[in-house]
Amino acid sequence: MSAPLLQVSHVVRTYAKGGVFGQSARAVDDVSFDVAADRPEILAIIGESGSGKTTLARMILGTVRASAGSIRFKDLDLAAVRSRRQRLAFMRQVQPIFQNPFEAFNPLKRLDRYLFMTARHFADARSDAAAQARADTALRQVGLSLAEVKGRFPHELSGGQLQRVAIARALIAAPALLVADEPVSMVDASLRTAIVELFRTLRDELGVSIIYITHDLATAWSISDRVVIMRRGGVVESGAARSTLDHPQHPYSIELKSAVLSPDALSPL
Repeated sequence: MSAPLLQVSHVVRTYAKGGVFGQSARAVDDVSFDVAADRPEILAIIGESGSGKTTLARMILGTVRASAGSIRFKDLDLAAVRSRRQRLAFMRQVQPIFQNPFEAFNPLKRLDRYLFMTARHFADARSDAAAQARADTALRQVGLSLAEVKGRFPHELSGGQLQRVAIARALIAAPALLVADEPVSMVDASLRTAIVELFRTLRDELGVSIIYITHDLATAWSISDRVVIMRRGGVVESGAARSTLDHPQHPYSIELKSAVLSPDALSPL
């Protein structure tokens, strides 16, 4: 059996509590799960604000160090990533998608500049023509084109379009794993379905695995293969997405489901 694409083993992240010396709080508390290497999947990490899911995402991206436990991507222990070269090699394979696309781009810089720089740094584009071609390919994978984006500033696109550009930017590197932190929470409800359906397409057609961080049970039910439900830093329930969300066992999971008013188009929750 091949090693997992991602292995999260008993990870803990502690922070000083209220500035009080010697006291700490656990933002993430003994969390473990794997993402398989032999088949792409969408793994949803579900929880309310303060559940620890965003801190966990940052640890997977390597921007926050685990206080205990380990995170391995393929054969790489993230705790061993120290040099810029190691960091860039890791980022070629694991890319983030952030919550607010308007905060992901400098409003004073044209969007194509971000795409071309990503192509040069992560896709070995040696010329302007190669960078443009790689950017156009990635944009077409999300339903846009370079002609629609070139020369434009972030404010000239809608929130949904801009989030698609952010996803395209991540795809330029041809990553094996995307870590998407609340990627639809800042777009109109009418666009959420289109974006989560795009994630399904990326999994099925490009073979990209996705860690989908969300508080939205409806979209998690719609697109996820598996779910991990977090509360106060720990995992309370996990399993196959639809069976877990249709028939939750833990009282917190049941409470989350009972609070959901889901669109019929997304879920019977």
